Amino acid sequence: MNSDTQLYIDGRWRAGGAGSAPVLNPATEETIGAYACASQSDLDDALAAAERGFRHWRRTSAFERSRLLRRAAELLRVRGHSVARAITMEQGKPLAESRGEVAACADLIDWFAEEGRRAYGRLIPARASNVAQMVVKEPVGPVAAFSPWNFPLNQAVRKVAAALAAGCSIILKGPEETPASCAALVAAFADAGLPAGALNLVFGDPAAISAYLIPHPTIRKISFTGSTAVGKRLAALAGAHMKRATMELGGHAPAIVFEDADLDRAVKVLVAAKFRNAGQICVAPTRFLVHESHYRQFVDDFATAANAVKIGDGLVDGIGMGPVAHRRRLETMEALTADAVARGARIAAGGARIGNQGYFFAPTVLADAPISARAMNEEPFGPIALVAPFRDYEGAIREANRLSYGLAAYAYTRSAKTMANVGQDLESGMVSINHHGLALPELPFGGVKESGYGSEGGTEALEAYFNPKLVTQMT
Repeated sequence: MNSDTQLYIDGRWRAGGAGSAPVLNPATEETIGAYACASQSDLDDALAAAERGFRHWRRTSAFERSRLLRRAAELLRVRGHSVARAITMEQGKPLAESRGEVAACADLIDWFAEEGRRAYGRLIPARASNVAQMVVKEPVGPVAAFSPWNFPLNQAVRKVAAALAAGCSIILKGPEETPASCAALVAAFADAGLPAGALNLVFGDPAAISAYLIPHPTIRKISFTGSTAVGKRLAALAGAHMKRATMELGGHAPAIVFEDADLDRAVKVLVAAKFRNAGQICVAPTRFLVHESHYRQFVDDFATAANAVKIGDGLVDGIGMGPVAHRRRLETMEALTADAVARGARIAAGGARIGNQGYFFAPTVLADAPISARAMNEEPFGPIALVAPFRDYEGAIREANRLSYGLAAYAYTRSAKTMANVGQDLESGMVSINHHGLALPELPFGGVKESGYGSEGGTEALEAYFNPKLVTQMT
């Protein structure tokens, strides 16, 4: 991987005016590189480039935009091994998961490339024979996008591909923890022939960059993926300047296992979903609500499966879970576990750091988790599964909907009636029943309540980058 990740502004890579900062490998705690930090002058250059790039890119036909995006997707596939290795070294996830992220990223670009070709307007029948009423879709303008470290390609590409497919230019504030991974995505678009200014990449002080970019008159749309606390501040800033915003924020997903569930299947799927990426996934199942008739068996089986997960450096073959991404996540896991145990939870698996080098925390199962525990109310964003029993449908739904989060929810049942009811009753932007069926390119991806608004997937994602314009004319 490139040990010195630069900014990408106006079609060229360059150093940052605010110096550079180190990048650590979470498996070894060793410094593996550095990233350039943008100064205000760099941001001014990126804004000017985005404005020029937008004027050119919006006039490029949807057909040509689609062709270029597909070239970028193919370049990512060709470079898949080196890009995946960079993800694992910077973020910690097993190499197999990193390869999957690169492949999914390329698929997302392909999907938006094709969807952008089909972003049709419409004709509205007029009340007079000599009047034509047309709705045309115009790109909203330059975009400021802020992407997180947990999926350094997959989260960034949802913003970049949608914006470019719609004809917008974009400034991407990449994640400082995983800069080379994000830069590899930008390099694929640059090498595919994207015109200067259409895509720009900056790193640096997140608060300072967002405070400068969002109010700037050049920027017409905001897209942010991250915590609810930060999202609220950015949404307020965007609202103060009448900027359109898509906010994909935190989650605390319930997973309800009903009395008639296929227990073996539920355990198998939920264990994989919980500990993928060391639990650092906004849609990871977190509160496991299990019918009292299955509770003991579920806890035993889940704990057995958690204990069987092979932990280690993600570059080593056969590793099932790598470290959490940085020290503050490790410290949070320790604090949340200690708090839950102090309030009456029982450690059924894990519960502690592994070793003294790298940020490894054991896959943890906390049984009998009380509602008063911090982890039952705050998004853990790590490899902690909280398990509690329920007696009836109403109690399960009440607990599932108790929190202000509403991103994803899961349920396991054989009953068609229960499937229909939970799909209606769960207060969540996404509900997946009897499988983990989220995040495909063609599906909406977003939440309700304090988990945000707008979509990062499906046709809904692309619509956020268009302004509908009415043109009515009389002959």
